Amino acid sequence: MATPDGGLIVETNEQYYAGVQGFISAAGANQEFTCTFDTDLVLGNVDPTSTNYALNNFKLYTSTDGITYTEYILAYTVVDNVITIVANLNANTYIVVQLKSLNGGNYGDRDAFGDAVEENYGGYSYTSLTDVVNNFIVGYVGQDKLIPRVNRTDVIFHAKRGLQEFSYDTLKSVKSQELNIPSSLSVAIPQDYVNYVRVSRIDELGVKHIIYPANNLTISPYENPIQDSIGGLTQDNFGENIEGSSITESRWAKANDDLITEGFNNSLFNGFFNYIGFDFITGAGGFYGRRYGLDPQLSQRNGWFNMNEREGKISFSSNLNGKLIVLEYISDGLAYDEDTKIPKLAEEALYAHIIYSILSTRINQPEYVVQRFKKERSAKLRNAKIRLSNIKLDEIVQVMRGKSKWIKH
Repeated sequence: MATPDGGLIVETNEQYYAGVQGFISAAGANQEFTCTFDTDLVLGNVDPTSTNYALNNFKLYTSTDGITYTEYILAYTVVDNVITIVANLNANTYIVVQLKSLNGGNYGDRDAFGDAVEENYGGYSYTSLTDVVNNFIVGYVGQDKLIPRVNRTDVIFHAKRGLQEFSYDTLKSVKSQELNIPSSLSVAIPQDYVNYVRVSRIDELGVKHIIYPANNLTISPYENPIQDSIGGLTQDNFGENIEGSSITESRWAKANDDLITEGFNNSLFNGFFNYIGFDFITGAGGFYGRRYGLDPQLSQRNGWFNMNEREGKISFSSNLNGKLIVLEYISDGLAYDEDTKIPKLAEEALYAHIIYSILSTRINQPEYVVQRFKKERSAKLRNAKIRLSNIKLDEIVQVMRGKSKWIKH
């Protein structure tokens, strides 16, 4: 739940760490209990037998002694984080709101909960786009201020554009998904995907091995028109080209990884040094020495991926079938509209961007004023990049400790 100033802690330790807020009721019906979590309450249905019950991101519990709690499944409503219990309650009844978590929290059946929905951990280092817009209007718009008047919609537009630009090279906008590669060898591109950062295969130890793009190896054609016997394109009754399946993708799905990497297959070994067909006297035949002069971009066995823009999917090589991968990608930061989070270390840079954007699009605005705020925007954006770079000296020192290590020739 957004706070008016966007910068103060409103949750108690119990709310933050345990996802719990408690109340004590008075006697009577239609009592209201206002929750102040940073996470907004979502109520699908109070009846556990209803399909929409799974949409709830919290559970409501009651107790007469404060020790034994049971889930409350009678009628109640939730509006703007205010829970209204319809039925009569006895005085001094303990009411507990428990946000769902992976282990079910402290009050309910720990095996009955679904996915984690608590979104407040670490949230103090961020502020929402709504708060940025509100704070900007309070601090920079009004009589005797830099911007006498401006529409809120204009501020929202420039704030979103600024956030989108910052996300590409300044903000911590890299997201990741853990996925299993199905037999179709492709997965859907994430909803808020802009560009990929890294794709990695995860081995049995949890160690990641980088998967490289197959840009120089194969391609997913955007169109696959069907041709007649003389090479002409065939059309349907509406005059549009008839599309078929991609032969390129079909061949790539069956590609032999060893033929691409020129790697050795263990089945071809016969003894420790005696490769099949190799003549130790003449040096002819066999596979000895095939690794000499390999193309470095192909000398890996982690597999490849390529972007299938036609289907909106990421396709993988056949040796990754059934493997666990992690996709790291860039989001433009606007997937959740005004609920988007902005690091507080970049907040001032976003204000400077909004100021410059508003002033530069107004008529009769002195050019020296526009240029002044253009320079200020650049300076604050540079400061934000430095602050968010997350360079730690101890980590650099740890890596550089191996600089004098002897390398065998």
